[in-house]
Amino acid sequence: MVLQLPIIGISMGDPAGIGPEITAKALAEESVYRICRPLVTGDASAMEQAVRIAKVKLDIRPIEQAADAKFKYGTIDVIDLKNVDMNSLIHGKVSAMAGNSAFEAVRKVIELAMADEIDATVTGPINKKAMNDAGFHYTGHTEIYAELTGTKDYTMMLADKNLRVVHVSTHVSLRQACDNVKKERVLAVIKLAFDAMRDFGIANPRIGVAGLNPHAGEGGLFGWEEEKEIMPAIEGARFMGINAEGPIPPDTLFSKAKGGQYDIVVAMYHDQGHIPLKVVGFNWDEKEKKWGSVSGVNITLGLPIIRTSVDHGTAFGKAGKGTASHESLLHAIEYAAKFAAQRNLKGKQ
Repeated sequence: MVLQLPIIGISMGDPAGIGPEITAKALAEESVYRICRPLVTGDASAMEQAVRIAKVKLDIRPIEQAADAKFKYGTIDVIDLKNVDMNSLIHGKVSAMAGNSAFEAVRKVIELAMADEIDATVTGPINKKAMNDAGFHYTGHTEIYAELTGTKDYTMMLADKNLRVVHVSTHVSLRQACDNVKKERVLAVIKLAFDAMRDFGIANPRIGVAGLNPHAGEGGLFGWEEEKEIMPAIEGARFMGINAEGPIPPDTLFSKAKGGQYDIVVAMYHDQGHIPLKVVGFNWDEKEKKWGSVSGVNITLGLPIIRTSVDHGTAFGKAGKGTASHESLLHAIEYAAKFAAQRNLKGKQ
């Protein structure tokens, strides 16, 4: 049974952030080893430090390749890239060294997946400025994956429990996001959403498509994108047999999806999708002055490999203190394991 579990590669994230310590906390959960065989890409010394910070009883086992992993609970297999100078690493500080380490961990996990040495990838949080200071000019994980896998048609999906959202555009200005609402792109994202839900085991996904403008344009009174671009895309999806509805006013669509009316929502731009997900998954405790819960998963759709991620950043203010929650990372691992199991099952049919 253990040998049949999917192998999940986890990139540890920026070593100056919380990535390594939440990775240690997540892999201290025995339940993880009941759903997958995890291994980490990154720096073994940074992971040893993270185990101490997280105060978990785990051993670090440096390895050179995935085939060397033993996947034994109580020991973290780390493909050691040896790219962190522990003498100069400062938690909570942006540095090119840390950015380089984070990028190389991501690149390695992608290479392993593309070579079919692992079944899925999970990414820890990176700092975009640190990565750019190291000479890697990407706006985020999604763009790294797209370039290194040669993928042109992709999108971001966020998920928290039964609320799932995909985006027509993400890391662009609001002005450009409006310009990006075109029939071809909206239809492509609807199809990506449909395929993802099918891969997740939902036979006939119900897809709610958001409008761009207030009240979904109110028949052209507040904008024309709904009638000229979004509605034709929905009609095209229906012609393909996809159960898509809309355009639906965004101020009601997400509540309907949260209540179970839709399996997934197509949002038109970054904040339209991110805000409702984080209202549901991120819970600030004003009395304690901290996040009481940080859940949610980021998934890149359209790739030839599986990629899930935490739905939060490096949290430099918490790094090195051992107080960061690993809840989102656990959910990301669970999603990756489920997607991988579904894909492996299809491959055997």
